[in-house]
Amino acid sequence: MVIGHPSQDFSLKGKFPFWVIFATHGLGILSPLWRFRLDDSHRQIPGSLLMSTEILAGIVPTTYWHSLDDGRLQCDLCPRFCRLQEGQRGMCFVRARQDNQVVLTTYGRSSGFCVDPIEKKPLNHFLPGTAILSFGTAGCNLACKFCQNWDMSKSREMDILAAEASPEAIARTAQKFECRSVAYTYNDPVIFHEYAIDVAQACRELGIKSVAVTAGYVCDEPRVEFYRYMDAANVDLKAFTERFYHSLTGSHLEPVLETLVYLKHHTRVWFEITTLLIPGENDSEGELEELTQWVVETLGPDIPIHFTAFHPDWKMLDKSPTPFSTVTRARRIALKNGIRYAYTGNVHDEPGGSTSCHGCGNTLIGRDWHVLTAWNLTEEGHCRFCGIPCVGLFEKEPGNWGAKRLPIRP
Repeated sequence: MVIGHPSQDFSLKGKFPFWVIFATHGLGILSPLWRFRLDDSHRQIPGSLLMSTEILAGIVPTTYWHSLDDGRLQCDLCPRFCRLQEGQRGMCFVRARQDNQVVLTTYGRSSGFCVDPIEKKPLNHFLPGTAILSFGTAGCNLACKFCQNWDMSKSREMDILAAEASPEAIARTAQKFECRSVAYTYNDPVIFHEYAIDVAQACRELGIKSVAVTAGYVCDEPRVEFYRYMDAANVDLKAFTERFYHSLTGSHLEPVLETLVYLKHHTRVWFEITTLLIPGENDSEGELEELTQWVVETLGPDIPIHFTAFHPDWKMLDKSPTPFSTVTRARRIALKNGIRYAYTGNVHDEPGGSTSCHGCGNTLIGRDWHVLTAWNLTEEGHCRFCGIPCVGLFEKEPGNWGAKRLPIRP
């Protein structure tokens, strides 16, 4: 299956004419600073080349906001709808009101870069075995008490953003390390919408795919624009109750379900689902039955789902780790209800991490943690034993990156 999108133009958008200066160096390569101006129609006007090594704040204007009658500005990027006075930041911390507009304050800045196996995102049906360049910024628009990346997503300190890189530098670095894709991860790319889109465009020009690792908590209009530039996504479906979303993430379930429905029925984005199972919170048999039945009935049987084990973190240190038996039980329930590709994660379970043919039952892609141990797909992505197609994006041969994790220091 080939998944792709027509290339479309995009430039940073502002409400009024302004000047933007941002660093185009990072990932170990020092480049000059570029200055350009956007006019009222958002066209980019070439500016002067500034030979400076100063790192300037990555502040750019945004589009999704409007003025309220009481003088506040409402951010319309995600369903939190933060209402801001001058100088205030949104709940995500990286979008703020400045000079009577809502700006992104982390454009071109990252909390770090690493080359990972794509299976770590996790994505099992998208370019298996290949390397992916992962990066994120700071902040998040959810308040998950169990966050596994809390040091970045909950950060309120801008000095965590030690790495600086232009979209073009990220794309070139992915190409240098022979990464087939770039992942917007660690914290949710929804909140660095403008930066993620510009990186995705730069990657697309070099034939590199873009992968969003997201909670799917985003409003309708920005959702459409964002996924126009993504090739794949892993969406956290954190639970299947409003109680869980409200009490443990400070958000709501319905917008996440809307994102999943949108991805399935209105895009060509390949996506997979992850549910982190937390003992006593979202791991009951009844909830897993409802969740997996909804996936089959609404999204179809071919959407892969990953059930991953929780470890105590952030504000839920009192919880016990998820037992192995819980994730394997969740997988059995999913398979019983008709999901063809159900996986376990964060536990050592070679059968649960491998891809089996839903026709004949033979192993199509064997996995031991993030290492491929078997490959039984034809060049067309069909089962070598019975000929039934396996959905996803596959190349003629799998990648051989293995389980390596390669941090890249700027």
